[in-house]
Amino acid sequence: MSQHNYTAKDFKSDQQVRWCPGCGDHGIINSVQRAMAELDFPKESWAVISGIGCSSRFPYYMGTYGFHTIHGRAAAIASGAKNANRDLNILQVSGDGDALAIGGNHFIHLIRRNVDITTLLFNNEIYGLTKGQYSPTTKMGTKTKSSPYGTIEIPFNPGELCIGAQGKFFARSIDVNVALTAEVIKAGVLHKGTSIVEVLQNCVIFADGAHAAVTDKEVKEDRQLVLHHGEPMIFGKNKDKGIVLDHGLLKVVEIGKDGITEDDILIHDAHSEDPSIHWMLVHMKAPEFPVALGVIRDVPAKTYDQALDDQIAEVKAISKIRCMNDLLNSGDTWEVK
Repeated sequence: MSQHNYTAKDFKSDQQVRWCPGCGDHGIINSVQRAMAELDFPKESWAVISGIGCSSRFPYYMGTYGFHTIHGRAAAIASGAKNANRDLNILQVSGDGDALAIGGNHFIHLIRRNVDITTLLFNNEIYGLTKGQYSPTTKMGTKTKSSPYGTIEIPFNPGELCIGAQGKFFARSIDVNVALTAEVIKAGVLHKGTSIVEVLQNCVIFADGAHAAVTDKEVKEDRQLVLHHGEPMIFGKNKDKGIVLDHGLLKVVEIGKDGITEDDILIHDAHSEDPSIHWMLVHMKAPEFPVALGVIRDVPAKTYDQALDDQIAEVKAISKIRCMNDLLNSGDTWEVK
């Protein structure tokens, strides 16, 4: 039962939102504010920390504590904030450029350390704020202002990076699906440890339609697989398609054809410590496969915060230094006359 009776409006600031009309960021911020209201944590427990980019204007539009930091360093500052104040619920907001280019090193080490924060990664496959250069997630061959003949670089897959860095929580959603985005954000916040939530976001100015193969109305039901732990991986307009494991690989099948029944469909296990299936799920691409959405990986593990507290307690228990005088008179000392 709610203690505070919050609504999404309680988490809106009085600032004018200055994203382009039609920008996917509008849908994402609605999802965040909805998730915060439903989680019902005290408003003063929230801190939204961002880096640089269009997405990083987020703190201005939130009725919470916030910090608009520097390029690529939001993860480092969010880590420090969490370890200075364990009571904070920290939402770190970054774009694909901010998080995976200049901030790439901080991104993977945040995950490896398993600091208890939630990272919201806006992936529009472009640098929007700096006007249309290709980013670390831009599809190979895409023509942009900085790749006029098409980019020749292999793009990052955020899910692959997360799992490769020993990540315990990865989820994916789409900007226009406000309900699903709110759902996975809530799951990420409730997970103890680093939670990476990738949102496929549309930049209407510099990369309009980057995710159209998955999001267009005509194809989306056949190209989106929304996962829920313990449920079969069924999708499609008529819910007649599914994913099976065939000789160690994922395969799309049609239920009712070639003797395939619902009992043959793979059951999603988000809590499996073995990341093999999760790894394959984050790599599924349209049109051969549906794109996996929802909570893909959610595995409990000791957090950096817990490990640090345990270490401090252990050292305090055996330390002979109990006060400043003990410290000043420990080790090599000299009496000055």
